[in-house]
Amino acid sequence: MLPFVDGTDFDEFYRASRQRLLGFVYVLTGDLSEAQDAVQEAYIKAWQRWSTVRDYDDPEAWMRVVAARIAVSRWRSLRSRARAYLRHGAVESVPPPNTDTVEVVAALRRLPEEQRTAIALYYLMGMPVAEVARETGAPEGTVKARLARGRVALAGLLAVELGEVADA
Repeated sequence: MLPFVDGTDFDEFYRASRQRLLGFVYVLTGDLSEAQDAVQEAYIKAWQRWSTVRDYDDPEAWMRVVAARIAVSRWRSLRSRARAYLRHGAVESVPPPNTDTVEVVAALRRLPEEQRTAIALYYLMGMPVAEVARETGAPEGTVKARLARGRVALAGLLAVELGEVADA
C-alpha cells in the first residue's frame, strides 16, 4: 500500500485506490451498481475528512471499513423495506401518465433551461417570483420575463403538437 502523507493530494489517493475498493465492495454486495454507489459515498466521506484521513497509517483501510458499512447499511435498509412490503403489502402501482402530461413534459424539454426552471419552480413548486429569483440567482424582472417567454413558447409548442395530432 502507498503511504499517503502531507503533499499527496486526494486525487492521487483516489486514482491509486478506486479499483481495489470497488472490487472489494463488489465482492461484498454482488451488485456492481450498489458497489459503485457505496464506494462513491465512501469517497465523499473521505474527501470531507481528508485532512484527518490522509494522516491515518492506512487511509485505504479506513475506506474499506466505511464503504463496507455503507453497503451493509443499504442492504439492511432494503431488507427492512422488503419486510414492510410483506407486512403491509406493496404500494399500489401508480397509473402511467396520461398523454397530456407526456406532451407537456416533451414541450417543456424543448424550452431553454432558464425558462424551464422558472416555470417548474413557479408553477409546479408554487414558489413566488421573489423565491424563484433567489433560487436561480436572477433578478425578479428576469424571472418574470422567463415565465412570460416560457408560457408563450410552451403554448406554441403545445398548439403545434395538438394541431399535429388533430391533423392526423
